[in-house]
Amino acid sequence: QVQLVESGGGLVQAGGSLRLSCAASGSRGSFDTMGWYRQNPGKQRELVATITSAGSTNYADSVKGRFTISRDNVKNTVYLQMNSLRPEDTAVYYCNAEDIGPDWGRYNYWGQGTQVTVSS
Repeated sequence: QVQLVESGGGLVQAGGSLRLSCAASGSRGSFDTMGWYRQNPGKQRELVATITSAGSTNYADSVKGRFTISRDNVKNTVYLQMNSLRPEDTAVYYCNAEDIGPDWGRYNYWGQGTQVTVSS
């Protein structure tokens, strides 16, 4: 059973920094793309950043230059370093992982979410 355990959310003032972590376990094969998404009440979940197992990254325009995604393939852990935080970054942040099963099928999993609140 795949599990994603997130940590690192909290309350920070505008201009501050936070680092999110997401530890994945239970893969039936290997984890490929991992990433972070965020969501506010009444709004759609949106991509923040993703990283493949080879290290290729993708960022939302709104976080480019401020956020950095990285991963440790040995620990199956993905990180999101968030700098220069803005009030509009406030959201619940969700970890996502794509598991490649023994049948070569790709299966998507989500973490439980961690709240990030940026005060002005």
